[in-house]
Amino acid sequence: MSFMKLFTACVMALAIAAPSAHAAPKKAAKPAATQGEPESSVAGQKATSYACEMGNKITIYSNADDENSVVMRWKNRLTRLTREATTTGAQRFENKLAGLIWIGIPAKGMLLDSKVNRQLANECKSSDQALGL
Repeated sequence: MSFMKLFTACVMALAIAAPSAHAAPKKAAKPAATQGEPESSVAGQKATSYACEMGNKITIYSNADDENSVVMRWKNRLTRLTREATTTGAQRFENKLAGLIWIGIPAKGMLLDSKVNRQLANECKSSDQALGL
């Protein structure tokens, strides 16, 4: 089995098996909400942009005072995701209502749809990751 197939199988297993707790999202001024969910605020947060395969783009907004959640911009929608514990050291954030899971490892990130068990974006790299930093 190739490394990518093994990695994808492990990621999907984590996505299905991990329990979740969600914080209520904050309201934002303009961007559309995800699947009936209130909009999330990104004011004053650090933005990290990711370029993914097939021209997809994701922006992760984080706050140094809150390491347990991030806000993600995907397809012009903002969604708050809550950190999930992992045993692998990967960063895993999820929003069960929206069905979105963000998994970040040092080399790249991946966005999954837990409702239909498929990848939405893969090979997502920040400018630092693309440069190998």
